[in-house]
Amino acid sequence: MSLPHAILTALLEKPSSGLELTRRFDRSIGFFWSATHQQIYRELGKLEQAGLIRALPSQAPARGQKKEYEVLSAGRAELAEWTRRAEDPKPIRSALLLRLRAAAVVGTEGLEDELRRHLELHRAQLDDYLGMEERQFPPERDTEADRLRHLVLRGGIELERFWVKWLTDALDGLPQASPGPPATDGQAAGS
Repeated sequence: MSLPHAILTALLEKPSSGLELTRRFDRSIGFFWSATHQQIYRELGKLEQAGLIRALPSQAPARGQKKEYEVLSAGRAELAEWTRRAEDPKPIRSALLLRLRAAAVVGTEGLEDELRRHLELHRAQLDDYLGMEERQFPPERDTEADRLRHLVLRGGIELERFWVKWLTDALDGLPQASPGPPATDGQAAGS
């Protein structure tokens, strides 16, 4: 249920059209809660139907005109209630971690390249986040809202630092490529 809440948050920050929301997701919210253009438009329709948002009146005819949405009081109340709800952490789902587990039984051939690729991606993301932090959170930006937004970004920075360190350690500890463990009774070497 988090995508509707991400949209409500974005619209409370600034009334927007679906296209503007998509762009904002690409630049900020999407770093920790991604959504496609289609998903955003579908969710906007559901939120409007539920009476949580409304399309702002437009001077131009509606056909072909982008709708700009704002959050209604029921939407603000829903978002406030959602922020107070208890929610357990979700288990990590990582194809990379699963690949390492699989490499334990089939061998590590080709794994080093994938780990290096991930390391470079995480280093690049860390650099992006650090640049965003420098641009968006100078010392004079110290309102409660700014501090909360900065905490979200700091969470992303720390996660990227974790991945950079973990991947560096994984590469340092990775055994040289091996064809995999020998087949045991009842196992064919290629199965």
